[in-house]
Amino acid sequence: MTETTILILAAFVQFLHIGITGYLMNRTPEGRAWNASPRDTPRPTPPDIHEGRAERASANHQQALLLFAVAVFAVMATGSSSALTAACAWAFLLARLLYIPAYLLGWTPWRSLIWLIGFGATGLMLLAALF
Repeated sequence: MTETTILILAAFVQFLHIGITGYLMNRTPEGRAWNASPRDTPRPTPPDIHEGRAERASANHQQALLLFAVAVFAVMATGSSSALTAACAWAFLLARLLYIPAYLLGWTPWRSLIWLIGFGATGLMLLAALF
């Protein structure tokens, strides 16, 4: 099923987010030390703008991935897989990939539009499973 394959690919996008965030965090000695610690205390220095954006984009993807996984499982459970749900899954994946540079580089208002495409695609998949 196309939707399941795309769910797996979207999980790998989360790996990409984690890698980007870790890379940006480890660019400074302070960031490396805090990243390697048990993080019992707040960071001694605030993250730079790109690191902060990477952390927020990663958290956003975790939330989006959860809803998308629910949509994929709902489509599977109801036997609602169709060209529409497959297209929505591809739209979600593409939007989530574009969301990374959009957030990191501050593409305003495009970041929000890209987010809306992925969110809307997930919603359409849920509606397809419901009806």
